[in-house]
Amino acid sequence: MQVKWQGVYPALLTPFTQDDKLDFLLFEKNLEAQVAAGVHGVIIGGSLGEASTLQFEEKKELVLLAKAKLRDTFPVILNIAEASTADAIALAKHAVNWGADGLMLLPPMRYKSDDRETATYFKSVAVATDLPIMIYNNPVDYKIDFHPALFDQLVEYPTIQALKESSRDVTNLTRMLNRFGDRFKILCGVDTLALEEICLGAHGWVAGLVDAFPRETVAIWELAQAGKLNEARSIYRWFMPLLELDIHPKLVQYIKLAAQETGIGSEWVRPPRLPLEGEERTRVLSIIRNAIANRPVI
Repeated sequence: MQVKWQGVYPALLTPFTQDDKLDFLLFEKNLEAQVAAGVHGVIIGGSLGEASTLQFEEKKELVLLAKAKLRDTFPVILNIAEASTADAIALAKHAVNWGADGLMLLPPMRYKSDDRETATYFKSVAVATDLPIMIYNNPVDYKIDFHPALFDQLVEYPTIQALKESSRDVTNLTRMLNRFGDRFKILCGVDTLALEEICLGAHGWVAGLVDAFPRETVAIWELAQAGKLNEARSIYRWFMPLLELDIHPKLVQYIKLAAQETGIGSEWVRPPRLPLEGEERTRVLSIIRNAIANRPVI
């Protein structure tokens, strides 16, 4: 199905059992909650989905399950985070066979490529697939900044259609829109900047805390689109202590704990990550439970 790259796209968690197997039942439960809340697509195997620890067959199983569950009602996007160009191209080709509707593409992993190398990497994947691609720019975590000027080189590649903008420089959104108009759809990739970027013209939001609070996330998007900014701000302000969990190195553990508390996830993570314990777990639980106790009526 066509990917519009607009609206709320959850970066789905990958739920595991306590013995480190994929928890397909919990994956379906969370997927159902996202659909019921009104999201516009889902992303599998992103950073929040513990992409670095997922095996090839596990990615395949998750995409196949999501497609079987959603059929053609919502686009299913597979993240590509590979170390080599050949592996990225191979996964893009497999994604077609599995039924994925689009790709999210990170720069090369492990090696800090320069601008020329990064652009060549993106181009190589773009010409190897007919699937639409969203480039993921996150220099804070991945140390490669594919800044707006570099997109000049990608304009002629029709499969490259969108940008997940996670530089935390809000001005990049306006820079991209000024430079390219609507050639590339821009989706905010940082939860704590979502409403700001939506108000500045972002086409969508790749969200993290949506995995635990889907209704609230979609409500902010819909209210902002309807021009009801006072209502959107009210939810956003309530949400902010939770959204700040998304910008911590342990965002996976934090958001999985939140999803467990709201009944649509579990806290089990794949090593080397470990579940939270001690004071840290108590502190994060306090943030989550305080938010739940004061949860707005949607």
